[in-house]
Amino acid sequence: QVQLVESGGGLVQAGGSLRLSCAASGSIFSINVMGWYRQAPGKHRELVATITAGGSSNYADSVKGRFTVSRDNAKNTVYLQMNSLKPKDTAVYYCSADIQSGGATEMYRYWGQGTQVTVSS
Repeated sequence: QVQLVESGGGLVQAGGSLRLSCAASGSIFSINVMGWYRQAPGKHRELVATITAGGSSNYADSVKGRFTVSRDNAKNTVYLQMNSLKPKDTAVYYCSADIQSGGATEMYRYWGQGTQVTVSS
């Protein structure tokens, strides 16, 4: 069984910063891409940032220059440093990880439970 557990959400004023963490645990053989998505009320879930096992990252245009994704492969953990936050960044943030679990032959995308980020103006 594989689990992704997120932490670090909360309420912050515009211009402030937050750091999200997401740790994968369980029967893990390997992890490929890890990432962050978000879903605002009434909107579809959208990509925020992803990072490969080798450290290559990709960002949504709306967060480039403000957000930084990183990972610690030894800890099976991905982070999202969010700076210069704006009210439009308010959403539930979900982490994801493409994981090959022990005994499996294919990768499967796992999701965290979501953490609320609220940016007040």
